[in-house]
Amino acid sequence: MAKCLTVLGIETSCDETAASVVKLTPDGSGSTLSDVVLSQTADHAIFGGVVPEIAARAHISHLDRLVDKAMQDAGLDYPQLDGVAVASGPGLMGGLLVGMMTAKAIALAHDLPFIGVNHLEGHALTPGLTHDLKPPYLLLLVSGGHTQIVAVEAVGEYHRYGTTIDDALGEAFDKTAKLLNLGYPGGPAVEAAARNGDAERFSFPRPLKGRPGCDFSFSGLKTAVRQAAQELDRVSETDVADICASFQMAVTDSLKDRLQNAIGQFAGQHADGRGRTLVVAGGVAANRKIRDVLAGLCDSNGFNLVIPPIDLCTDNAAMIAWVGALQLARGKSDRLDLAARARWPLDPDAAPAAFAGKKA
Repeated sequence: MAKCLTVLGIETSCDETAASVVKLTPDGSGSTLSDVVLSQTADHAIFGGVVPEIAARAHISHLDRLVDKAMQDAGLDYPQLDGVAVASGPGLMGGLLVGMMTAKAIALAHDLPFIGVNHLEGHALTPGLTHDLKPPYLLLLVSGGHTQIVAVEAVGEYHRYGTTIDDALGEAFDKTAKLLNLGYPGGPAVEAAARNGDAERFSFPRPLKGRPGCDFSFSGLKTAVRQAAQELDRVSETDVADICASFQMAVTDSLKDRLQNAIGQFAGQHADGRGRTLVVAGGVAANRKIRDVLAGLCDSNGFNLVIPPIDLCTDNAAMIAWVGALQLARGKSDRLDLAARARWPLDPDAAPAAFAGKKA
């Protein structure tokens, strides 16, 4: 790359409406010139989860304004951009279409390259923007829609080690919170309640613990939480705290077990010692208990732990702009007839995972 590349990114794959401008320098480092995110959490809280139609309408209402703000914050006019990138999948189709049509219109009006970005690749490559981290490294992606362990070998080269065969971890947190009337989003609510709880009171299962491989399963754990609550005559505040603490402990034990297998597999495939870093991305990465457990796991295995800032672990447009810039630097862009994809696995060659659906 002979010059700096400045790219506008747009993210509308779920319930955050976001726009950002990122610069990629010739030495491969990056900087965020602007980053604007509008959360729709309040719009969906009453329903206990994201309603696709409401999300899409909110994107339509706010995206143009947020793009203008991102450009103003960056101090740029559109002709000063080198490209426009947008999350093209996976995600909710209505939201994806809003973002893609906006990005295509900007690219067409200003004769700019258009880049469709895999939302998951945004999470996977964020450490390059935040920590100047280059592949290879091991990635744990934990969010409301996905729970995966992936070897990030290079830009565009990913090998899935494991995925959830049923519920994603963020989904399990949300459903546990809903069961206990803790509100939405569930992750922060469960973590807060767990701080005052007894993690030893309830003996919840550790799904797949001790088995070979790196896949996850959280459906049985979720069922065990429901059964524990139903067996109580009246669920008190103490009961809620104890259930949350016990649930969180089961989750961390499961993550630690699955990741230990993945670390062994990754280290075996990188015998030269390269890439001994675990990156954790996705909204669940905000959980302090999970962070502490993974830090200990990395220490015991001689790995570094890298977690991007929380605002870049959840859905954002800076990661989309960053991947767009990396793709543009490699001479890659897309036609304006590119279609949105509700499902878009990072590793299309990975073996199908039973019951994983879009979470694969």
